[in-house]
Amino acid sequence: MSVLTIYNFMHIESVVNMEVEIEINGKIVQEEVLVLYRENGWSSAEKPEQLLPALRNSHTLVTARLNGELVGIGRKMMDVMQSIYGQFHQQMLTADGKAIDFYKSVGFERAGKTEPMWVYSGTEH
Repeated sequence: MSVLTIYNFMHIESVVNMEVEIEINGKIVQEEVLVLYRENGWSSAEKPEQLLPALRNSHTLVTARLNGELVGIGRKMMDVMQSIYGQFHQQMLTADGKAIDFYKSVGFERAGKTEPMWVYSGTEH
């Protein structure tokens, strides 16, 4: 099973006319990743020893940079992912909060009667 990693940082979505560099499986540096995770309030920022290997070993890691700084432009990153996986008969992801409406806007929908499930030791949801 391939692991697919997409990060959507909604606060950057408003950047429209700037030059954004999108890269597939490019180099990421721990500190720049942790800054973005912390800005989004994601608890994985407190577990870099697990987070970084997970990102680096993903089948596809799409990064976006603005003036060399790691950012995320949701729709542009999804376009890249769809250029790779768009012909697959099934694509699955887990989304919550504001990300749900974003993913609906790019064509994802609830998967029939399925229920998202996880083993999770965190407390932020």
